[in-house]
Amino acid sequence: MKKILKAKFLTKYAVLIFSLGIFAFLSVSPKSQAQTITQGYSSDSIIQRSTIVSLKLDEPKHVEPASFDNFSRLHGVVVSPNDAPFTLSSEGERVFVATTGRFEMYVSTESGAIQAGDLIAVSRVAGIGMKAGERDPFVVGKAITDFSGESAVLSTTTVNDGGIDRSVSIGRVKVDIGVAGNPLLKPTQANLPGFLEKLAENIAQKPVSPIRIYIGMGIFFTAAVVSGTLLYSGIRSGMISVGRNPLSKKSITRSLMQVVLTSLIILLLGVFAVYLLLRI
Repeated sequence: MKKILKAKFLTKYAVLIFSLGIFAFLSVSPKSQAQTITQGYSSDSIIQRSTIVSLKLDEPKHVEPASFDNFSRLHGVVVSPNDAPFTLSSEGERVFVATTGRFEMYVSTESGAIQAGDLIAVSRVAGIGMKAGERDPFVVGKAITDFSGESAVLSTTTVNDGGIDRSVSIGRVKVDIGVAGNPLLKPTQANLPGFLEKLAENIAQKPVSPIRIYIGMGIFFTAAVVSGTLLYSGIRSGMISVGRNPLSKKSITRSLMQVVLTSLIILLLGVFAVYLLLRI
């Protein structure tokens, strides 16, 4: 009898352990699988493994190297189809992108050396990341390994930093991928109208600080006021002069054309100054 009871107890205990094991597997397995599934996409050209990509505008199955022009559509990192146990693809798709998981990513030292734990954002070099700062709206993930720019350098390139060309090193780090908003971002544009922010970014092809935008607005309005005042004064004086002395109409008209040309030059110089201010 004791042997029978002991056997029943051991059977129940084994069933309980087995059930708990199945529950734990079902709880953890989907998450682990989700982190290693890659998706196939099409592209205009072959994109190298470890490149950061964004979805192409109005084409959700098409990707392109991530840059300041498309960082709002940031999607993931190009990987080899053999890097994950599960790959979703169809005919014609030649780029495989991971949106979660731990994979290698191209990075540069544009914003400094990268250490494990640093958040990674898109850099000025298309498809390559850098250490995220307080002005980067989105991050691609978190670095797991380091890159100092002194060893394991794959190549170097030049970026324009405030009008100064600066050399940066490019390498690879392993990153825990997860596209999200940058927790380090400081809301510096809270008082800036949305349409002005969008217009400035379209002109500069990159995020622009509110200070530069307001200075640009000041330059433009100053040039517009000077140009308009000069034009108004010239036209008014010309009409009065013609009324007083109709015989001098030709010379007055010539002077008026010079005034109009000068006004246009002042306005164009103001617009060009604003363009340079936003682009640099």
